[in-house]
Amino acid sequence: RLKEIGSKMEKKGMRIHNIHSAFQHLRLGQLKGNHFDIVVRDLRHHSHDSSADLKERISEAMENVETKGFVNYYGLQRFGQGKNVQTDQIGLALVNEKMVKAVKLFFTPEDTDDPVNNAKRYFLQTEDAKGALMMLPEFKVREKMLLRALNRYGVNHEGCTKGWLSIPHSMRIFYVHAYCSKIWNEAASYRLQIYGSKVVEGDLVLEESVEDISLNDKVHVITAPEESANKYSINQVVLPMVGHSIKYPSNKVGQWYHERLSKDELQMCKFRVSSLQLNIPGCYRPILKNVQNLSYFLEGSEKGIEIEDNCLNESKISLHVSFDLDPSCYATVCLREIMKCDF
Repeated sequence: RLKEIGSKMEKKGMRIHNIHSAFQHLRLGQLKGNHFDIVVRDLRHHSHDSSADLKERISEAMENVETKGFVNYYGLQRFGQGKNVQTDQIGLALVNEKMVKAVKLFFTPEDTDDPVNNAKRYFLQTEDAKGALMMLPEFKVREKMLLRALNRYGVNHEGCTKGWLSIPHSMRIFYVHAYCSKIWNEAASYRLQIYGSKVVEGDLVLEESVEDISLNDKVHVITAPEESANKYSINQVVLPMVGHSIKYPSNKVGQWYHERLSKDELQMCKFRVSSLQLNIPGCYRPILKNVQNLSYFLEGSEKGIEIEDNCLNESKISLHVSFDLDPSCYATVCLREIMKCDF
């Protein structure tokens, strides 16, 4: 089937390579990692950077990320592109079982005049699910599924619950995972702010050498003697993704988690939403990650011509960078560390 659609894919700028039969299908957890080839065009200094040597700056940035790695944040893709409402806000409402609020957040429009946002705006103003359904383009599958259920069951708690159940489980859990990811990102920033790269008592590490036991049994809490002996490095420290089956650090970071969840009215949360068939056990994620097989070169405005030192500041240049990342690591986050900017 893939071979049959290959020509159609090429017309869209995509190619499928190395198609062959296998004895078993792929399963979650088997991914070794991802390879990235990225081009960053029209490179310039930051406005506050007085250095005249752009090539030296690029070399420093590459050496820094290759040597020290980068903070293993979840990327912006996890939170959607919305400016008025992001996916983590919808996830929080779902975890709190505020079904009507979650629906209204989901249909909050952006400040643009187009069929999708006009339909969302109309629904929020009128709660006329049928009318909004007719206004939506066909490709907005998720919105249409939800509106059909709301038209049938009503825009109340029960109706909105059935509305959320009308979309696939993977879509529902996506919003909750977005919220959990936001909390993890904030926790990582807090952990590095108060302790830096020092491994301290109460931090968590995973004992990878221990096999055939549950994930929680692999979690080891750093003791005071281990801190003094510098037994572990910051690259081994993990932070929990919130859920019902995880341990929290037994230091200021653990206290931060509890205060942060209380702020969102989740201090007693079991991270199970039975009405939506959602179960959030949680997991552990390394604070730092390393990039592998990093390579790069600079190219001038004439494609294919590599930049010489004396021509570097005389033309628009592009950075061609290649690297490998472990599963669940974001190339955008790695790039942000290299470029020191958001995009």
